[in-house]
Amino acid sequence: MADEHTSGDARNGFNGSLLDLEIYTTNESTKEEPENQTLWPRTLARKWILVLFMGTCLLYCARMAMPICAVSMAATFHWSKIDSGLVLGGFFWGYCFTQILGGHASDKVGGERVLFISAASWALITAGTPLLAQLSSHTLALMTMARFLMGLLQGVFFPSLASLCSQRVVDGERGFLMSAMHSGSHLGTLLAGAMGSVMLDRYGWESVFYGIGFLSALWALVVWKYLLKGEVTSKQMEKRNDTKWNLSRWLSLFKKSPVWAMVFAHMCMCSTSYTLLSWLPTYFKESFPHATGWVYNVIPWLAAIPSALVGGYVSDFLINHGYSIASVRKIMQFIAMGVSSIFIMLLSGGAFTSFTSAVVYVSAAVGASTFTSSGVSVNVQDLTPSCAGALYGESVAAYTSV
Repeated sequence: MADEHTSGDARNGFNGSLLDLEIYTTNESTKEEPENQTLWPRTLARKWILVLFMGTCLLYCARMAMPICAVSMAATFHWSKIDSGLVLGGFFWGYCFTQILGGHASDKVGGERVLFISAASWALITAGTPLLAQLSSHTLALMTMARFLMGLLQGVFFPSLASLCSQRVVDGERGFLMSAMHSGSHLGTLLAGAMGSVMLDRYGWESVFYGIGFLSALWALVVWKYLLKGEVTSKQMEKRNDTKWNLSRWLSLFKKSPVWAMVFAHMCMCSTSYTLLSWLPTYFKESFPHATGWVYNVIPWLAAIPSALVGGYVSDFLINHGYSIASVRKIMQFIAMGVSSIFIMLLSGGAFTSFTSAVVYVSAAVGASTFTSSGVSVNVQDLTPSCAGALYGESVAAYTSV
């Protein structure tokens, strides 16, 4: 995690890297200047926060569509459990390829346009999934390819969000902002679980993909028409182009133990989160076949929303009241990893675990894991704001490629 750093700089508007003083000791590599020129005005910030919250929500709705429909699709197309795992796993193969590329592009031109292009593309893939399934008898291959493309297109989203936050928000406000954005992912999972289950039972699995694809395309249209308006901030592009991250600087960066600690912690959190996200519906369906679907598809993610917001508020409160950024990030990450792992281990009780206790354990694990939004997820912006997107993407790509 980040080196010790007091919150006084954050309150005074410091927005530089916690590693800059250690890495850049040559004359041409000076400490980054505060990026006040790129900070959002308050009115524009409110619009973007709401829009990004909704975008993250729809991102996870689209991501959850296949896991929710997997059981029904397996019955329709006669898939085995291995086949279902192949389709679900295709997402992560694609997800790892665009993490670094998306983050680097966002660092150069700003995350807004990268987010728009990403959303418009995966909206099209989501809405087109039922049509692809009917193209030929090779449904398994087509669905695996669709999931691969979905991962490829969604892989740029969170690196772009990290880059955007590092460019537009000061240290003492990043925790709550990122927690709010990540709570959108839990709301998306919640809505996909609740509405998806209803649509699945009443209208078939195709309706889930059509509905989510349409809403995602509508979101992209709103961003393009009312926020981007065809603009890419020229000052931002010039600033990114002037920031030369050559090979020697990257090698210096990866010699730092805080960077590797962040990458390893992020890998652990991604492993837990994506495993729960992909296989939780299947676990409950097979372990408790007579249980009501909306209960286990809704309650864990409902608990995660206030938990994420509380974690973000507490982290910013501690930073703004004198605690070091490093200490706060470590505390939040300890809760996210240590506490959640206890409840996940309790979940593996097998026949001794009742349906009620399983829902409680999962809800507690998911709720505790949301504290990572104010831990390692925002730590990359503390370490190296000028390349936050690329470094965030590297940490996620490291997990998905393992």
